[in-house]
Parts: sequence; C-alpha cells; structure tokens
Amino acid sequence: MTDLPSVYGGESLHVHLDDDESEVETIDPEDARRFLGGNGFAAKAVHDHVPTDADPFDPENVVAFTVGPMNGTPFQSTSRGVVGFVSPQTNGFFDSTFGGTFPRAQKTTGFESVVLHGAADELSYVHVDEEGARVVPAPDLAGLGTYETCAEVEELAAADADNDVHVIAAGPAGENLVRFACLLHDSEMREGVAGRGGAGAVLGSKNVKAVVVEEGDFSPDPAADGDLRSLVGSRMQPLMEETEMLQEYGTAGLVNPINEMGKLGRRNNRVEHSPREEAEAISGELIREEYVTEDTTCANCAVACGKHVTVESEGVTDAKIPEFESLFGTATMTDVFDVERVIKANDLCDQLGMDTISWGVSVAFARECYDEGLLDDDDCPHLAFGDADGLVELARLTAHREGFGDRLAEGSFRLAAELDDEAERYLHGTKGLEFAAHSPRGLKGMSIGYATSTRGGSHHDTRPTPQYDGEHAETTEGTPAFAARTQHFTALGDSLTQCRFVSEGGYDKRVTDRYRDAINAATGWDLSTDEVERIGERIYNLERLINVERGVARRETDTLSHRVMHEPIPDGPAEGMYCPPEELSAMLDEYYEFRGWDDDGIPTAERLDALDMAELAD
Repeated sequence: MTDLPSVYGGESLHVHLDDDESEVETIDPEDARRFLGGNGFAAKAVHDHVPTDADPFDPENVVAFTVGPMNGTPFQSTSRGVVGFVSPQTNGFFDSTFGGTFPRAQKTTGFESVVLHGAADELSYVHVDEEGARVVPAPDLAGLGTYETCAEVEELAAADADNDVHVIAAGPAGENLVRFACLLHDSEMREGVAGRGGAGAVLGSKNVKAVVVEEGDFSPDPAADGDLRSLVGSRMQPLMEETEMLQEYGTAGLVNPINEMGKLGRRNNRVEHSPREEAEAISGELIREEYVTEDTTCANCAVACGKHVTVESEGVTDAKIPEFESLFGTATMTDVFDVERVIKANDLCDQLGMDTISWGVSVAFARECYDEGLLDDDDCPHLAFGDADGLVELARLTAHREGFGDRLAEGSFRLAAELDDEAERYLHGTKGLEFAAHSPRGLKGMSIGYATSTRGGSHHDTRPTPQYDGEHAETTEGTPAFAARTQHFTALGDSLTQCRFVSEGGYDKRVTDRYRDAINAATGWDLSTDEVERIGERIYNLERLINVERGVARRETDTLSHRVMHEPIPDGPAEGMYCPPEELSAMLDEYYEFRGWDDDGIPTAERLDALDMAELAD
C-alpha cells in the first residue's frame, strides 16, 4: 500500500452527538487516490454510514464537513469546504460548498472529514480541535440568527481555546426544520454559505446549532512545492483577466448579460426576459454604484468577488450582496424589482438561515398558483407578483413557520402536492430541488444536466458557463457527453476543493493537464489527465449509486418540470426554445450509453468495476 501524501492530515473524525464520544479513523491511502477529498470524502461518508431507508431527519443521517488535499497549499482559492448529507428536499445525496476561513482552519486540525452522527439531547454546538471534539450544551442559542450565533459561539469557544476559532451556524430556519435551511459561516474576511439542499435543517434535526473549529498545527506539505508554486504563478494573470467582472460586481454582474440573452426566468419562469430598465434596476452595476461598501474575499483568493452592501432605508448595514442566483430567485422570479426590498429580503434569508434560491422559487411558485386561483387571500395576503413588502414578510414567516410560511417551508414540490393537480404545471425544478438561474429551456446542456443531476435543480453539477459562450447551448449533438464530462469536472473541483470561479477563470472549464499537474505536484502521484478525470467520474457514480440505493435515481426521475418540456419560451431573444419529452428521452439514451449505465440509468456492475468501486455496490 502506498503512503498517504503529506498534503493530507491523515484522519477523519467521527462525532457521536448522543453520547459526546468521538473516534478517529485513519484515511486509507487508496481512498485518497480514488476519492481525493472534499466532495468525494463526503459521498463516501454518506454511503458508508447512512442506511438507505433513513429519513433525512433521522439521527442515522450524517453531516460530514470535508476538505481537500489542496486546502492550505499555494493552489489558488482552495478555501472552500464541503458539507455532505442526505437532503430533506431530495431524499438523496447532497453536497453543499462554502468559503470563508472555516475550511482552512479545519485543515489545520488534521481532520479531512468531521462527521456528525446521531443527535444531541439538547441544543448544542460542537467544538472541534486537533485532539477531537466535544459537544457543548447551549440552550441559550435558541432562536438566534446566523450572524448572532457565529458571534456568540466564537466568544464562548474562544474562552475555552488556545488558538483562533471559526464558526458555521444554522439560524431559526434550521431549528424549525425548514427544508431548505442553510448554514452560514461569518469570518473577518467574508461570509461563507452552504446554501442548497437543507444542511441547516439536518443540523437542526440533530439539535446542533453550530460547529466551531479551533486552529491546529497541521500544515500540508506539497510533494513538489516549487512545481506547484510555478503553476500557480503562471495562472495568476489569466485568472485576474478572466474574473474582472466578478472582481467589480460579484456574480450580480450576470443579471444584465443573461437577461439580454433572453434566458433569465421571470414571473415563475413564465417568461425569460425582462425590459432593460427593470433588469438594470437590480443589476450588479446599479448595486455597485449605489450600495456596495467594500469588497470581501475568502482565504487565499485574489479575486475578491464578495461584496458588502448597506441600505440605510432598510436598516441593512454591511450585509452580504445578493448573488446572481439570489437575484433570480427573489427578484425576477417573484417579479420584484425594488432593489432595496430585494436586498432586505436576501439579508433576512442570510440571517434566518435559508437558501435564497429554493425560497425565492418557492415564493414564485406560490405566486403563480395565486394568480391561477389555486391559492387565495385566505391562504396568504402576500402572494401577488410584484409585492415587494410581501416578499420581505414571507421571509420571516417561512423561517419561523408561521401562517402560510409553514407551507412554504416545505418547498414548492411539497406545496404542489397539497394543491390541485394543475399546480404541478407551475413547478420549476426537478427531483425536489428548485432550479437555479440557468435556463433549462434556453440552454440544452442544462436540460440534460439538470435532468441527470445528483442534486436536482443545481447548477453545480453540469456547468452553464461554457454554454453562455455558445457551447452546447442550442444543440443536442454531443451535449449529453458534454454534460457528463462537466459533471466529472465539478465533482473533481469540489473534491480538491477549489472555488468554481477560479477553476473556470484560471485553469479550465474541463479536466485538463493543469489539474493533473497541480494534483501530481501536491501529492507526488503520477496520474494521467484521463486518470484525474476518472476521479471525478468515480465520485459522480458514487453519488448516483447512493441515490439509486435510496430509490430516488432512475430514468423516471431523470426528468424536467412541465413548463420546460411543454411550453416554449414565449418571447425575447430565446423565443421558441424548450426541451420536449422526446428530445430529453433521446439525450438520456445517449447520456446513459456514454456513462456505461443501463437503460434505466443505473450504473452497471461492469462500469463500477472499471472505476475500481465494485465493492461499494455490495
């Protein structure tokens, strides 16, 4: 057996919340080569420890915080961590990434994975240091927002720590098991949000309000440090040139260009284009000019795509800027173009701990149901498209499960199940997860990408970025293979773990020799580029295997919502585009063949064996 490379801390920490006991597991060097870290380690933890019939809110579900081999090395923007769990939205494997300083601090403990098992007897936080973990009862944290919790836990933990501490926390939405509750990490550099899939709700089900890591002494030692630094230096100029828009406006700078393509959903995706003056009213350019107070950045990142905003009229001070995805979910989809109210609603979501995409799209769905007479004022008085004040109020109601907010807290798919069958026509998502901003009608790569996504309506599986440059945006030829290979790319990147913006801007939008050279320089391995891509493929197959075993992944579930398949975009630059059922079916055939899966979308024994993971299907 080969030795574990010295960029790895070498251990996983398993924390049993019900009896405040911890155990340390040594990382198998072969597992490091097979699954790399981050996303791969998170999937392995869920596969190995969560029964296939466990409900997401059962104590048997786990929450795995993982980092990768490049955290703490010179490789740019490997400042991200991964949270892995079974999602209360999809009932399948989910991993959510976040930045800031928490992942770098976790790396210094030597624990590549911190896996929470069971449930605490009372509301608590978990304090991790390089010696292990302890569960600290903290009932006074009940009801606190994410930022307040981070500050309070940091103060409590610092009093019992020798080194700096870093905190990630759930808000009231997590305590109240809002299915799309998120986690927020607040640092002196930048906030990090594990936004999608309901990690905050799973943590809430475990009676855990926050996790704190205390810095340790481990420092990764790249096998060929000089080669790694040389590669990093050679990519700095192209990285900075390719990310100029992000440096200036953050992701909010995408509003105008994507709206001009006619691929930015509005009014619950009835249309995908807004008049120029309305889009500009919520654009990154306007927000930069009127509301941005400072640029912020994650650890080890020169891009500084984060921004803080202040809106005096709303009492918002130095809040996190709404991301492009959030502006889609909370502004264009709900038909609210009052940017100050939109910023307020987004800040409330951050404080209360909710995914702005799933929440916003769920509000938009409810608003269309109201428009079509399936809901009325007796259900809720805030459901008219364009109601900006109602948008803000719905954020509060949802997080606290008050009134109609209790129904919204279940997400759009479960709300649709309560209503007339017609309601399903207005859903915008797949597999229980609301779609992100990238159009499954206007981008063919997203059609097949969303349909086959492990996570459902997530843009972090198949990537939209190349499609906006014209690749596989309007053709199905070769598009299934494109979707699969970008899924390998994202699984690899989330396992390194590197920020997607930096990967795409500085290294490449596909698995290329640059990633091979970086991994080999860090680990001392001698992988080929094909072998590096196989790591991403292996991880994606493991995710699929988890979902197959849980009964939530097969051809029947690899689908898209009604509007995407039956209603062409009605007007604008992308008029007429959609993904009819026969087109999707043909792409699925090609996709499954490319992957070596059977006709029902299940990985075959032969393919799993070829990927050196046959034992995981036992």
